[in-house]
Amino acid sequence: MKAILHDQPGDPDVLYYGDAPDPVPGDGELLVRVRAAGVNRAELLQRQGRYPPPPGASPILGLELAGEVEAAAGSWQVGDRVMAVVSGGAYAQRAVVPAQAAMRIPDSFTFEQAAAVPEAFLTAYLNLFTLGGLTAGETVLIHAGASGVGTAAIQLVRAASARAIVTAGTDEKCAFCRDLGAALAVNYKRDSFAERVQAFTDGAGVDLVLDFIGAPYWSANTACLRRGGRLMLIGFLGGASGEINLGAIMSKSLTVTGTTLRATPLDQKARLVADFEAFAYARFLSGELRPIIDRVYPLEDAAAAHRRMADNANLGKLILHVT
Repeated sequence: MKAILHDQPGDPDVLYYGDAPDPVPGDGELLVRVRAAGVNRAELLQRQGRYPPPPGASPILGLELAGEVEAAAGSWQVGDRVMAVVSGGAYAQRAVVPAQAAMRIPDSFTFEQAAAVPEAFLTAYLNLFTLGGLTAGETVLIHAGASGVGTAAIQLVRAASARAIVTAGTDEKCAFCRDLGAALAVNYKRDSFAERVQAFTDGAGVDLVLDFIGAPYWSANTACLRRGGRLMLIGFLGGASGEINLGAIMSKSLTVTGTTLRATPLDQKARLVADFEAFAYARFLSGELRPIIDRVYPLEDAAAAHRRMADNANLGKLILHVT
């Protein structure tokens, strides 16, 4: 099969389109003919040698895909259209997927639309609801609001009758997030998001924060949270180390949770998939929820997609079309 490969860590130029052995599914796994794959920050880090795949995972990049079942398992049949989060291997013509982790693609979705769903929406759902305990009427601060996870989170918050505040790096991205349903969008390059959040909430603060930045945002995030608030750490784009004042955790009775979908055990991932489908599937069919796609590239142009993501230029998901 054809796949995107790299022989050493480095910049996007180390990626090349080449030949790789077809994967062999194990017990309870599907062999999927990949039609589209999503691009994620984790794959940029893996390409740089900073995020190695977990034991047993494919060394080929790619954490989410959409395609057709070629070898069935569980309740799935050959020819079924599926989308899924995988631990690796999506930047290829074929990949293996645990049958429990696969989701049925809505009939109206293209493969490219389906590939924009798994990582973004499952990550957002996991941190908002499963771990974050979001309920109707609460307020959420979402960093990187124009990213794949950010655009999914805005829609999920709106669907839960809660309120979203987002940060983004340009006025265009802020307007885009407001159009998706954000109540407030803050250009973090120009304004203090902590000050804007406090003003917008009349000093009350938010109930939940989804943070991709890490240590540099610690103080501002905890300042934004109301008593009993929850801080969900999803990434460390700004770094994981720094001087951190833990006092706010005690004084405000805050909860801090870190998670990564890639390392979630399969049984927990299967429960997450089932819960998410129960919440979201009908909403996808009605159009209340929709995948947001910035650009679609041929698989061969994966390096170009990586460059666009590294430049923070995308509004929503970047997708690779697999021929």
